Amino acid sequence: MARRWVDAGASRLHLVDLDAARGDDPTANRRAVEAILAAVDVPCQLGGGVRDDAAIEALLALGLSRLVVGSAALKRPDWFAMACDAHPNRLAAGIDARDSMVATDGWLETSQTRATELAQDLRRRTGNIAAIIYTDISRDGMMQGPNFEGLAEMAAATDIPLVASGGVTTLEDVRRLAEMGMPACIVGRSLYDGVMELGEVLRIAGDVGGKSSATTGD
Repeated sequence: MARRWVDAGASRLHLVDLDAARGDDPTANRRAVEAILAAVDVPCQLGGGVRDDAAIEALLALGLSRLVVGSAALKRPDWFAMACDAHPNRLAAGIDARDSMVATDGWLETSQTRATELAQDLRRRTGNIAAIIYTDISRDGMMQGPNFEGLAEMAAATDIPLVASGGVTTLEDVRRLAEMGMPACIVGRSLYDGVMELGEVLRIAGDVGGKSSATTGD
């Protein structure tokens, strides 16, 4: 699948280790990640189970361009800030929200922290965070469109580059995100289900957003 998306024009891939995100062995899927990196020649970012320095060092050593840190960014913000400073612009915060509140541990738990408050707190702690991957988990995989209001609220709350994720279903969704000034969005299920064609997604993202881009999710 990684080769398929790159052959179709993808210039970046977004990978998620769901097993590791839910607390399983964080090394179990590393061979699969290595195989993807060996198969394609585009930058790849990975999220899921990135919770300590050892994981960061091991995953970056594989050749990943960027890592997405989710639960640990909320639960250990001091550590995350230090990790960002140690690896400038290589770590992104994966902020997953349920009703505007941060969800953690593979979406199994919901915190009492607002997503926008976490973003602002992380910015105060470090200037070296690469991006925020913002996902409304009620929309992810539901083919109902992104939470545009939540994305606009997050974009207004921080100057950290914002990647829209969750529910990007139609070409109109992509167009609207680009018109909002989103620098990137992650597109997954709609490509696998054939609802959108990647070439058209990339064309619209480029035509409307200029530097905006769509990242395919594996």
